[in-house]
Amino acid sequence: MIEQYVWDLQEVDETRVAVVGGKGAHLGELSRIDGIRVPGGFCVTTDAFRRIMAEAPSIDDRLDQLSRLNPDDREAVRRLSAEIRRTIEGIAIPGDLAAAITRALAQFGEQGAYAVRSSATAEDLPTASFAGQQDTYLNVVGPTAILQHVSRCWASLFTERAVIYRQRNGIDHRTVQMAVVVQQMVFPHAAGILFTADPVTGNRKVATVDAGFGLGEALVSGLVNPDVFKVRDGDIVAKAIAAKQRAVHALPDDDTQEVAIDSQRQEQSALTDAQVVRLVRLGRRIEAHFGRPQDIEWCLVDEGFQIVQSRPITTLFPIPDIGDRENHVYVSVGHQQMMTDPMKPLGLSMWQLTAMVPMHEAGGRLFVDVTRRLASPAGRAALLDVMGRGDPLVRDALETVLDHDDFVPSLPDAGPGGPPAGRASAPIETDPAIVTELIERSQVSTAVLERDIRTKTGPALFDFLLEAFEEHKRVVSDPLNIQAIMAGMEATWWLNDKLQEWLGEKNAADTLTLSAPDNVTSEMGLALLDVADVIRAQPEVVAFLRGVEDEGFLDELAKLAGGAEARDAIEAYLDRYGMRCVGEIDITRPRWRERPTTLVPVILDNVRNFEPGAAERRFEEGRQKAQKKEQDVLSRLRALPDGDQKADEAKRMIDRVRTFIGYREYPKYGIVSRYFVYKQALLEEAERLVQAKVLPEKEDIFYLTFQELHDVVRSNQVEDQLIQQRKDAFRSYHALTPPRVLTSDGEAVSGAYRRDDVPAGALTGLPVSAGTIEGRARVILDMAEADLEPGDILVTTFTDPSWSPLFVGIAGLVTEVGGLMTHGAVIAREYGLPAVVGVEQATRLIRDGQRIRVHGTDGYVEILP
Repeated sequence: MIEQYVWDLQEVDETRVAVVGGKGAHLGELSRIDGIRVPGGFCVTTDAFRRIMAEAPSIDDRLDQLSRLNPDDREAVRRLSAEIRRTIEGIAIPGDLAAAITRALAQFGEQGAYAVRSSATAEDLPTASFAGQQDTYLNVVGPTAILQHVSRCWASLFTERAVIYRQRNGIDHRTVQMAVVVQQMVFPHAAGILFTADPVTGNRKVATVDAGFGLGEALVSGLVNPDVFKVRDGDIVAKAIAAKQRAVHALPDDDTQEVAIDSQRQEQSALTDAQVVRLVRLGRRIEAHFGRPQDIEWCLVDEGFQIVQSRPITTLFPIPDIGDRENHVYVSVGHQQMMTDPMKPLGLSMWQLTAMVPMHEAGGRLFVDVTRRLASPAGRAALLDVMGRGDPLVRDALETVLDHDDFVPSLPDAGPGGPPAGRASAPIETDPAIVTELIERSQVSTAVLERDIRTKTGPALFDFLLEAFEEHKRVVSDPLNIQAIMAGMEATWWLNDKLQEWLGEKNAADTLTLSAPDNVTSEMGLALLDVADVIRAQPEVVAFLRGVEDEGFLDELAKLAGGAEARDAIEAYLDRYGMRCVGEIDITRPRWRERPTTLVPVILDNVRNFEPGAAERRFEEGRQKAQKKEQDVLSRLRALPDGDQKADEAKRMIDRVRTFIGYREYPKYGIVSRYFVYKQALLEEAERLVQAKVLPEKEDIFYLTFQELHDVVRSNQVEDQLIQQRKDAFRSYHALTPPRVLTSDGEAVSGAYRRDDVPAGALTGLPVSAGTIEGRARVILDMAEADLEPGDILVTTFTDPSWSPLFVGIAGLVTEVGGLMTHGAVIAREYGLPAVVGVEQATRLIRDGQRIRVHGTDGYVEILP
């Protein structure tokens, strides 16, 4: 059975990953591409590995132990993985297997030099490269040494780094098998890496070549800095030649060694310009064959290039698939909606079907194409103005793209007519009755939806939902609704601009918006304080809640002294706010009504940290501060030249802010309320699919788009493997960081703050709520794990409305994502919390428990000694 243990590289292709691993399959596929030279060799298959593993039954127990370890317990992982490696290396290779390997070796020359390379089945995959996780041995000579190093490669499946990488990528150790590639050694003049897309910017049209003398090991190990070339459209557009003092060369017998490079050669380029261009041409051929950007290891031997590895570049953010060859500029929806995590397919498609503008998916996130808006002078100015007021990083990223010559086409302005994009079409009177009317319209529309959807099932439900989505969009796009939202925002901008100009005061509107009426999100935070008031008086209930883990705890509450009142208070809260959750724009996320344990830590924090009646006191204190600020501002304005006129204008804008800024939060509440109705109906359909054995689990529908789910309900059939493929893709998207702006070339642009008024060492962000506060940083990534004390400063990636119950118990806020008018900023101002948002990598640069100072007026954060 020689064939089951050894295959020639020429015999394998991409379909053979299960037999020869990722590297072996890629090398076999590479050898089939016309004009690509790959050193000859063979693969020792996964059948051989399985046979070796079967020789040591004790490994099974150790794998069980390994799977139970926390990847952060490095010492335990190190110890156990070392035991497994020693066991594998100690197993004698059976005679027939050894004979099969040496027979294959004889065809290439037993005494030749070889590279012996690990090739795991979970390696060089589109979603996880596993680069450098297992071992490679160079310049191995002789059958005995080859066999020894094959054993070492098998064992390297359990290096500490490979074990931790698998655990963090959710890959079961038992599902991964190890093949080994034995390849003729090449002794290059130069070697290095070619990325067919720029690995830093993501630009798919720019290839990057790293080159050094000798074996590529010198570059991979970081021994030397490489020469770096950037190539676009066949031209070298940038190059940097490094001083290369050392190289790695093969020794005559076996192994490798570092050698010093002659001083006169150190500054020489490892490749000529013509060779660089030729290499990139080969890389483009490989990229086209595999259908995605590649990370390619190459060697220059006798003026010809040999390819020794090619794997997908897994760190690039994907590009929306538009299907044309035009240039496009996309803005992240997640950065506007405060949800930059990936969304499941049903969540993506539902948001697209109910959104007011077309949206495109990439990497589990949504983007809006703003190319045409940027193309005309008026559209560009309006878009940059709106984006800049909300999030300066988005504006800077767009301006960076606009600086690329000719990337965005130039179009003339449209004729006279509509208003500038993003602005209200007509002035709106300052009348609280408008807000009342809008809220009532939304509530009526949701109530009608809840009533009418009850009788709909099967394909009829989906027809009904498509009509409901049109009503959804009608409510959101109601001109009066848009005017009311914009009125509060524009009045805020006006006040901040004018009061800084007239009084020299930054962000004066922050205090003027305290405790604004009709803000459903800030009311939600205060209402949980009222729930805590009910529970605080019941010691038995408090003790019970401290141990709650099961989602059915509300039924148990009624059995305790005072439990019925506590349950009723929580139920009433869930009736009003239970449709909310973190990442609520994704319909597939579990709502508070579905997972009420999420609220328990926040309720307990409120019980511990507040006195009875705190909600009413907090609201009244804010209202009085805003009133006092208004009187102060108006009296100071009247003392200025033309003071009465300035004061009258400011008064009109203050009244407008107080009337409309709270309503800014309601449309999202209305959307999410409707979403919960849609979700409940779809889950009932999912239950029917489970009963019919079409799906194993209800939640599997989350990995289908709305249209796909419609088709499944109609046909009672689902494509094999589709849901599992979607689950794997969704898991891989978590490793990607979505950019604020993305181009059709793949360039990911995050933007930068262009400021020189921030102290050295401080973290720059966007000031969204005035004031300065110093306190303990609490880095919290999951609201359910919050454990806050009075005076703590919340540091997190983003905050959508669901985080507002935490805001009542903190002293300040720092987020990585956000803008002037995003929900976290609005609520921070409502509660008077100094806040800085858009602080890049805040959750990594600030450690939990550190003391920090948040400058909410000037927009930076200091980490204190």
